[in-house]
Amino acid sequence: MNYLLFDDYRWKQLLPLTYTRPVCEIRTGILTIREKWSLRTGISFSWLTQPYLQEKYPSRLSSDNMIINGGMLPSEEVIRAIEQLKKGEGLYKGETLLAARVSGEDCRDISQINLHKRNYESEAWLIEFPWDIFVFNHRAIEEDFRLITAHRHSLPASNTNHLIRSERIFIEEGARVECSVLNATEGPIYIGKEAEIMEGSLIRGPFAMGEHAIVKMGAKIYGPVTLGPYCRAGGEISASVMFGYSNKAHDGYLGNAVIGEWCNLGANTNNSNLKNNYAEVKMWSYVKESFIPTGLQFCGLVMGDHSKTGINTMFNTGTVVGVNANIFGAGYPRNFIPSFSWGGPEKMQEYPLNKAIEVAEKVMQRRNVVLTETDKKILQTVFNITKKYRHFS
Repeated sequence: MNYLLFDDYRWKQLLPLTYTRPVCEIRTGILTIREKWSLRTGISFSWLTQPYLQEKYPSRLSSDNMIINGGMLPSEEVIRAIEQLKKGEGLYKGETLLAARVSGEDCRDISQINLHKRNYESEAWLIEFPWDIFVFNHRAIEEDFRLITAHRHSLPASNTNHLIRSERIFIEEGARVECSVLNATEGPIYIGKEAEIMEGSLIRGPFAMGEHAIVKMGAKIYGPVTLGPYCRAGGEISASVMFGYSNKAHDGYLGNAVIGEWCNLGANTNNSNLKNNYAEVKMWSYVKESFIPTGLQFCGLVMGDHSKTGINTMFNTGTVVGVNANIFGAGYPRNFIPSFSWGGPEKMQEYPLNKAIEVAEKVMQRRNVVLTETDKKILQTVFNITKKYRHFS
């Protein structure tokens, strides 16, 4: 049988993070959603996503396909329920399609499939909005840590460190940790291959850092926090997720935030995660094209791929920044910053596509990664479809 992870309507709810990726490539916990499914099942998954993303994330179809909702995090219960599906059956939680076993032709338009419904009675763990990524992160780190470290032994920590609940701290091969305090009382701490925690860092779990990630000297990190592969983090961070290849390398506060790939937060960039009146935070919705309630009192910043901030940038509570925005200047920018925007509170203008691609190429070359022609086509599409939001006076 062939296996795919599909995007449903939540793809649009998860913008701007999903402008450049299928839903299953979102990271929460240690792994992306697709990596979680592969680790639990031993199966290689392909993607059913938006047409303009399909060149980078192609579908592999056959006469017998199991399609699984790309926003759903795996559990033993849901995997067992999926394994019992017969051809033409769909597994539903309420009106939400969790999985279906269908032919290759049916995969081409999931909304038109006529399925025999089977109800799923247990909990379905679905990422629906960007803030779910940091809300779910504690549980996701715990689950991923258990799976990744099962029947394995951690690299021993240097005796220059102070470890609390050391049995819940796992250090992969090649990682370096010196003169730091790691407290796993509230959740596990996972340090990926060739990662480094520099001297004087204070870290409370749950915390995870991917391969080659770096925590800079004197950082203060309050879990749950995830640093994806090749991220660099410093200053103060709490309840946040950085997908990969992004930097918050200097002092400043990041809280209740989700940062995409290839972002850079300049020195002393700060975000608010709590309103002065302690009211519920609202955030921009690309579906409603207005601000919607999050149900959260603590909610900070969501930033799409390739966006950057200058030094001393300040973000209000519940700010959404699109793809390839470049933000700088004194004062607070607006709470919704469209993709390919350039400027700050005093003036904002369109960031020309050719200039944005030129910067992205230089940034990625520094990490020995190539911005492919396929990547450029994706950015071109995002530039075009987000033009309607760039109303600058």
